[in-house]
Amino acid sequence: MSATRLLVLGGVRRFGRAHGYEVRRELISWGSDEWAHVNPGSIYHALRQLAKEGMLRAHEVEESDAGPPHTDYEITDAGRAEFLRMLRRALATVDVRHPEMLTAGLGFLTELPRAEAVRLLRERLDGLAGWRSSVAPHLDVQDPDDHLRELLGWWVHSADSAADWTRRLIGRLESGAYVMADDRGSPASGSSPAGPPPAGASPAGSTGSSGAPVSLQPPRRRRTSTK
Repeated sequence: MSATRLLVLGGVRRFGRAHGYEVRRELISWGSDEWAHVNPGSIYHALRQLAKEGMLRAHEVEESDAGPPHTDYEITDAGRAEFLRMLRRALATVDVRHPEMLTAGLGFLTELPRAEAVRLLRERLDGLAGWRSSVAPHLDVQDPDDHLRELLGWWVHSADSAADWTRRLIGRLESGAYVMADDRGSPASGSSPAGPPPAGASPAGSTGSSGAPVSLQPPRRRRTSTK
């Protein structure tokens, strides 16, 4: 599963319709090149590939007074379904090899109904418990003089810290934090874009109690004349 794929689908979904430069500018402004290794080339490649797969619909725009020719993209029903599938998996699945998937998923947390987000995070807790239980026994029998016990200890500590953070996020959601998809009246299936949160709403990935490394502001609806 690719963080770039999830980010591009989610970005186009929120824009409604956007050309490649807009999507690239927005994702890079989130710092995704740092925490998800997303670069301009991978973004453009993902746009073309997703259009080829029928996840996005490409519109060729001719040159005009507004700017040079370019390709606009909008998400299809299949793309919305793929976005939600990837988002749910990113939130529920523990993948220590690809931590950027959780970060990308948190940027779109509020695109889900509240109860579903809580359920997915509880699945994540189960995954963290499983990961910890697979590591902890090896730490218990590790030679105290072997420095590799520090690596095992780090993994156990990481699992405990991640579980504590996840439980606190669940508590915040259950207490009514953030404007979720069902709060906006969006269908649970996510078949239509939810749009940006209202003014003053906390972004799902903002730095602070959520612990996300960057502020994942929703894309601003705008048009430019850049190709």
